[in-house]
Amino acid sequence: MSTLMTEQPPAATVAASPQTTQLNAEIRRETRRATLRALGRSVLTFVLTIVAVLVIWVGSLWVFQISPYVGKGPIDVYNFLFTVPNAAENRDQLFGQLWVTLGHSVVGFAAGLVVALLVAMIFQLSKGIEHALMPMAMLLRSVPLVAMAPVIILIFGRDFASVAVIGGIVVLFPALVNIVFGLKSASPQMNDLVTVYGGTAWTRLRKVALPSSLPEFFAAVRISVPGAITGALLAEWLAVGGGIGGSVGGYISGAQFNAVWTAVVLVTGTALVLYNLVQIIESVVLARVGMADRV
Repeated sequence: MSTLMTEQPPAATVAASPQTTQLNAEIRRETRRATLRALGRSVLTFVLTIVAVLVIWVGSLWVFQISPYVGKGPIDVYNFLFTVPNAAENRDQLFGQLWVTLGHSVVGFAAGLVVALLVAMIFQLSKGIEHALMPMAMLLRSVPLVAMAPVIILIFGRDFASVAVIGGIVVLFPALVNIVFGLKSASPQMNDLVTVYGGTAWTRLRKVALPSSLPEFFAAVRISVPGAITGALLAEWLAVGGGIGGSVGGYISGAQFNAVWTAVVLVTGTALVLYNLVQIIESVVLARVGMADRV
């Protein structure tokens, strides 16, 4: 009799199997719908942002009556890049400088975001270290970076190390605050559950805090993208030269206003594209992990 009982599956299990399959299929369909909705919202936001920037640009030139000799509109930038006789040389020069700036931005972005994530995790594991170092970090953030730049250049030289430090400082503090806030947003009940089952602080960090902080982490990445570009421009202007940051001063002194406006447009447009690309990835990822309501 015991053999028969072990060989026959429980009736509840047999009855629940089709329901479970249907539920899983419904969950997958809802996940796909949420992903498409999030993707659509992000693309629409990107398009509206581009339109708003163009309207503000043209409207500002008209409202403030800026001289056409100094103020250049979208058509002037387009002609400078594509229709004037030396347009090919203009594109080669400015896009080459843009690639240099983007390379410097990647260095600062990676340095700042990695350090911010590691420091935030240390703060989560040790409240004593957080209470000791967070005020120092905020105090350091209040010092203008232009004032710190000579010291940074003196220590690290006019090389990629200075780019990493200057760009990393611009990225570090906003990213650190966002990630720390995200790690603290984990559910206390989930932390208690891990503790009851013998989990350590490291286990709570890996299993609860880090997954719960995904929205804040993506927010930190979004903020860090334009911050990294700003840090790269500042490092090029103050330290290493090259790129857009190292060239705009020469354009201004030579009254090459078409080149100045085109350089600004390229940097701004790149920052907007990268920012919205991160936002699209964020919307899709959070929708797939069931956090679409926190986008």
